[in-house]
Amino acid sequence: MSLRKSIAIALSAATLFAVAGCGTTDDSDTSSSTKSSTSSSKFDASTIKKDDKIAAMLPDSITKDGKLTVGAELTYAPAEFVGSDGKTPQGYDIDLTKALAAVFGLKADVVSSSFDSIIPSVGTKYDLGISGFTVDEDRLSAANWVTYGKAGMTYAVKKGNPEKIDVNNLCGVKIAAQTGTVEEESAKDTAAKCKKDGKDETEVQSFDQQTAAATAVVTGKADIFYADTPVTGYAVKQTDGALETLGEDAEVSPLGIAISKDDQKTTDAVKAAVEKLISDGTYKKIFDGWGAEGVTIDAPKVNDATV
Repeated sequence: MSLRKSIAIALSAATLFAVAGCGTTDDSDTSSSTKSSTSSSKFDASTIKKDDKIAAMLPDSITKDGKLTVGAELTYAPAEFVGSDGKTPQGYDIDLTKALAAVFGLKADVVSSSFDSIIPSVGTKYDLGISGFTVDEDRLSAANWVTYGKAGMTYAVKKGNPEKIDVNNLCGVKIAAQTGTVEEESAKDTAAKCKKDGKDETEVQSFDQQTAAATAVVTGKADIFYADTPVTGYAVKQTDGALETLGEDAEVSPLGIAISKDDQKTTDAVKAAVEKLISDGTYKKIFDGWGAEGVTIDAPKVNDATV
């Protein structure tokens, strides 16, 4: 499963439950396109000091302009999306970009890009690609990868699971999902199997936006909703605990930072920087701030498609 390809419709964080919007304190280290916005994270990259040893690992091709240029497709909250001002990139991938740039002593420059164009442009137009990419065999042949997270698909129910939903037996349950996603297909497969087996009918409710699917559970219209792991975690955070995740994550894949296939120096530097951010607690702060605790890993890997 490709995590990003499983989302057919952009999730608008500007309207997410109409409660997104705590002020961010971090706008000093980003390009002109990444300033003055609202955010659900209060991450501040200005507190991160340059690591001279790690910075020295980067080739001149990366450092010569003083910027870390990163391609991102900004329609996937909470990983990367446009804030309520209509122009500022936000999300945990954006915060990670800022943190990496700070470790390298560079200025973060997030460039809004079409998803399919990012990997082919790494090493020419972009220094890195950080945009919710899952690492698979096809992508291993196209770029170098440093893993920084993991994600799959996750259910959520009302806090306390009042309907006593069992993810291993969803017959008779009302499942909400976004139209066109892998999760919707999975829910429909579940419904078909329940019908075939002569069990209670499962109702699949499809919505144009993930926000509507989550809201259906909050309001009681649906019993459970299914979405990509970070999206589910973000919904839990944005509803102030009205929801909770249920069961284990399914079809989990590693998330990776794309680097030019022939650039081992940058690959090694990015791995070292991610390790530093994990060890000093910055990494955890970033993902916790977006309700994406389930995305975190213990250590990065290079060119590894396994979790």
